[in-house]
Amino acid sequence: MMRFIWPFIVFVGLAGFLYVGLGLNPHEVPSPLINKPAPAFNLTQLHDPSKQFTSEEMKGKVWLLNFWASWCAACQGEHPVLLALSRKNIVPIYGVDYKDNPMDGEGWLARNGGDPYTLIVTDPSGRLGIDYGVYGVPETYVIDKQGMIRYKQIGPVTNQNLRETILPLVAELQAK
Repeated sequence: MMRFIWPFIVFVGLAGFLYVGLGLNPHEVPSPLINKPAPAFNLTQLHDPSKQFTSEEMKGKVWLLNFWASWCAACQGEHPVLLALSRKNIVPIYGVDYKDNPMDGEGWLARNGGDPYTLIVTDPSGRLGIDYGVYGVPETYVIDKQGMIRYKQIGPVTNQNLRETILPLVAELQAK
């Protein structure tokens, strides 16, 4: 009888972990960078490679940092949402063309309805993505006036998460 109890207890424990794990949202992966300073960067601009852009230029502003790439299928679905958001001028969106050829990135923007970004930098090696803990593209960060990361959106920005999470947070941070 005892030899059946231990396997049963192990089975129940594993089934419990599986049940809890299947109920989690894969887009809500906790980031150790939330409420920490955003990693600083100084990178080449996509549209003008002779110029650099540094994250220090954004101190005092609430902004979004969106990692995207021309080879990213999910970025294509997110792009119309970002275009609509940029037309509203609620919050500046800065882009990172991640692990991409700059010419491919520019062509992708032209083919997909335009450029929603205030400015785009290139990260061909993926180093900035590593610093920000990017799992894959697209990913979007809400950064406050002090340069602190306040939210990380894993996966495409949708109208729903924009309306329910990102824009209310942006409004709160802008009011401070």
